[in-house]
Amino acid sequence: MATSFVQPRTRHIALIGNFLPRQCGIATYTTDTFKALTDRFADLKVDVYAMNDRPQGYDYPAAVTGTIDQEDRMAYLAAARDIGASGAQAVWVQHEYGIYGGPAGEHILALLDRLTVPVIVTLHTVLDQPNDDQRRVMDGLLQRAAKVIVMAEIGREILVRVYGANPKAIMMIPHGVPDRELIEPDTMKQRFGWEGHKVLLTFGLLAPNKGIESVIAAMPTVVAANPDALYVVLGATHPNLVAHEGEAYRDRLKALTVDLGVAGNVRFIDGFVEHEQLLDYLQAADLYVTPYTNPQQITSGTLSYAVGVGKAVVSTPYIHATEILADGHGVLVDFGDVDGFARVIARLLHDDAERAELSGRAYDRGRTMIWPRLAETSMAAIDSIVAARPRRIKSAMPLPVLEPSIAAVERMSDATGMFQHAILSVPDRRHGYCIDDNVRALMLMSAIPDLDAEVRDKWMTIYAAFVQYAWNPDARRYRNFMRFDRSWCEDAGSEDSNGRTIWALGVTAKRAGLAKHRDWALRLFDETASLAFDLVSPRAQAFAMLGAAAILGAHPGHQLACNILERFSADLLALLEEARRPEWEWFEIVLAYDNARLPEALIRAGMALGRDDLLKAGLATLDWIVEQQTSPEGRFRAVGTESFGRPYEAPLAFDQQPLEAQATIDACAAAFKATGDDKWRDEAARAYRWYLGQNDLDLPLATAQDGGCFDGLMPSGLNRNQGAESILALQLASCAISALGKAAKTVAGTSRAVA
Repeated sequence: MATSFVQPRTRHIALIGNFLPRQCGIATYTTDTFKALTDRFADLKVDVYAMNDRPQGYDYPAAVTGTIDQEDRMAYLAAARDIGASGAQAVWVQHEYGIYGGPAGEHILALLDRLTVPVIVTLHTVLDQPNDDQRRVMDGLLQRAAKVIVMAEIGREILVRVYGANPKAIMMIPHGVPDRELIEPDTMKQRFGWEGHKVLLTFGLLAPNKGIESVIAAMPTVVAANPDALYVVLGATHPNLVAHEGEAYRDRLKALTVDLGVAGNVRFIDGFVEHEQLLDYLQAADLYVTPYTNPQQITSGTLSYAVGVGKAVVSTPYIHATEILADGHGVLVDFGDVDGFARVIARLLHDDAERAELSGRAYDRGRTMIWPRLAETSMAAIDSIVAARPRRIKSAMPLPVLEPSIAAVERMSDATGMFQHAILSVPDRRHGYCIDDNVRALMLMSAIPDLDAEVRDKWMTIYAAFVQYAWNPDARRYRNFMRFDRSWCEDAGSEDSNGRTIWALGVTAKRAGLAKHRDWALRLFDETASLAFDLVSPRAQAFAMLGAAAILGAHPGHQLACNILERFSADLLALLEEARRPEWEWFEIVLAYDNARLPEALIRAGMALGRDDLLKAGLATLDWIVEQQTSPEGRFRAVGTESFGRPYEAPLAFDQQPLEAQATIDACAAAFKATGDDKWRDEAARAYRWYLGQNDLDLPLATAQDGGCFDGLMPSGLNRNQGAESILALQLASCAISALGKAAKTVAGTSRAVA
């Protein structure tokens, strides 16, 4: 063992995989890895997250920090949050397709997507011909991993050739093995009742792919040359096989030994043995045999262990065996070659000198694979990826308020309206249009200053026409989703989409520059806004309230608008009274989307109706939600989609979306108008800086050169698509912050943000 190895700089990692006492090779490997790391590096903290494949779980040791239910996707997200909160500097994943949930184990990608620390992945299987799901999952792992460990050189070759992996990101580290002395098998045989026998051993979960039939079929020839030969088949039947057919496969193997007349020379030991006992079994055997049938098998832990304790090995030429037994470190026999197995096994059992020579060579190779060396090499890799992680540099430079622009809006629009989604910055016509985005675009046309009059007229008319066509008088609802061929997907849209439409009509009736647009919006509001009284969603009601408040700003005393404000402000106050707790000043017991619209609606209702009680409740709840949306560093942190639906729980960091910052800016602008308190200008500016890069990842979402905005802030980086909702959120936010700041030219992080 190297004594000059430098202690790692990394002090805390998380380890994900199966773990003992779960009975499988990955569990043994992960447990051995944990032990090797903690034995070699006394100051290293290793948190283990163990995969569960059954409801009752396992009686895990104290080393297991947390568990992840295999098929519960939410459990993966919870584990990601726990890892993020733990202070772990890196995550090491043991990957095998079968141990993670979802198609080809895709749930592990959901976990990795939500990590901000570097990831290293050990691949226990690398498929040369993956199916579509397996390919997608492997591509996802390679995209997320800073380093990938394979246990055979062929794994590196496959990753580069089949998956296009970066060769520099791939390491070959052999399967770890225990550091035991090389001993004579006869000194161990008595404890197993094997004295007087030449023993060949196969170990592992019993299944047809282990090729045990080939060795049993070879036993008559072996016994004829070596009457004292004993073939020991050690291991429980694979749980999946037991579930399907019980012990029928084991019974068929036993029947085969009877048919061939070698039942007395073949012994089945049914059970999953503990690690140390397995090593004892290996040391007591004269030969280790792995007759596996899968040529693509890249890893065999038991083969590695056999080499590590110095066993002469006879194996089929699967990938791992071909590499580890190369250069005379074992003997290879072709798949299913019964005569070959008979000939080689008989010879090696008979020739003590040849067997001893193979044993010595195997033991020498095993010294290069002992667990302490694996721990050292792996930690060196982890240190390198932790050290290479980009350091976040927080700029103290003022951030300019972006000039509102419709460039990206025009890019996403045609003669019908604005498309919903984009692939990167290119409109995705497959998803067509929705009224939600078109009413936002309609509001932008009246909010954006200094827009060419003809351009404003053109686009306002297009978006207004979309809204007009969306009205379904039979259902007395607005439709929402439209296909690219202009056919509607529904007769009535969601409550939110109807509430937003009423909001946009009110704003257009108040702010549109041309009388023809104001008249149209007021007329349609009068005809349709009574649908609001059928809305039960608090957010849909709040949207309708914002439209009603705008109508009252242009048409004081408008009765329908007054009724909407009176009715829904009472509903919001009732919700607040029911849900609030000393630490929870909110309308619902959970957080969701567009949160700041609820207090904004009360504030604007309070101003429109002259009611201090509404204003007070709106300001108090806005103050509370602003606090929830503040990171420990004092930056705006949008309530992420992962936070939705968690009763009385503080919000989580991701996935953050542009709509939340815009809603907060608008609500703070309303609060500033109501109170004149500079606090609200500062809070609005803090939310606006989120777009510019003052956020949890120090990454700007706004693309200033073309007026675009990325769709969200994920733990792993930006969602680089630029859909309509995100673009409009940025542009409406830029309009609002400019209006709020009037002559302000910069958003500064060290003093009042908007002058």
